[in-house]
Amino acid sequence: MSDPPRRLNPPPKVSFLIPTLNAAGILEACLLSIRKQDYPADRVEIVVADGGSSDDTRALATRHGALVLNNPRRGYDSGKCVAFAGSSGEFVIFVDADNEIVHPDFTRRAVVALQQNPQALGLESYYFGSPRMGSFCVYLSALLHISDPVAWMMSVNPVRIAESDGVERWTFPNGRLAFPMGANGFVFRRSDLAHLTADDLFEDCTVVLELAQKGKAEWLRIQGQGVHHYVVGGLGDFVRKRRRQTFHFLAHRREKRVSWTQFGATVPGWLACVYCASVVGPLYHTLRGLLRTRRAGWLWHPIACGLSVVGISWGVLTYVFLGRDQSAESKLQPKQKLKGPKQ
Repeated sequence: MSDPPRRLNPPPKVSFLIPTLNAAGILEACLLSIRKQDYPADRVEIVVADGGSSDDTRALATRHGALVLNNPRRGYDSGKCVAFAGSSGEFVIFVDADNEIVHPDFTRRAVVALQQNPQALGLESYYFGSPRMGSFCVYLSALLHISDPVAWMMSVNPVRIAESDGVERWTFPNGRLAFPMGANGFVFRRSDLAHLTADDLFEDCTVVLELAQKGKAEWLRIQGQGVHHYVVGGLGDFVRKRRRQTFHFLAHRREKRVSWTQFGATVPGWLACVYCASVVGPLYHTLRGLLRTRRAGWLWHPIACGLSVVGISWGVLTYVFLGRDQSAESKLQPKQKLKGPKQ
């Protein structure tokens, strides 16, 4: 398999965009992985949009050469638009504080792939397990990929169109756009996001939907390349994150009146929740996953299904009581700490 050329002539500027809020316990692995990229250092910028952290997040980002901006809305996702507005790269890579880029040539290969495939809306990362993850986190990120069994049940299966030199081309099945993506190492062209402003209520999936509806319904992946997504540190983190993400989903739908779930979801949300609250459904998919992959991580599936319903229900109740409070979402983000030695 041939490797794309190591030099881009001239190399376009790349911006890594990171929203943060009290992320000092997990951010450094992300920043170190960016600095290990073999892309020309003078063509890389890191922009951190911080929602008012009370820990060492801002100081840590500054030590690694990041430009730190204030996110007045404080919400984790709204920081992505703040970071985008303050960046200048021709290509932008959305990475969360709990991401770690796996391979040093990822940025270079992603830029080359998008240059060679102008029809693609962007490039999606694969998620891989890491020795620094617990088995529950490996199940959520590397096996489910979507990190939540309710959303996993609702989403369609994308279709691989072709593969050449390790670059895969993917699209939505039969025009159904209900496949959530756009974060955790997702690469966009700046020109495709030019409509975004710092004041937008950002939603990764909605950005992808907008591009797909404009005719760019194809995206890329690089075989064997992507990120470690340290999505949770444990079961409690998972429930709290489902609460926050449910709150954000409802707030975004109220403001934008659109969500990925409206575009051909496999099952409606209520039915996915009923499935996850049942016993037979989760056990069936556990057995199916074990037989298909031979990976014991699928044994977490019934537990994750039940906890997801708890977190979503908690998020709905939180939204009912606090939905008009714009600062509420920032209070729901759990603190994470990455365990184990630095890589």
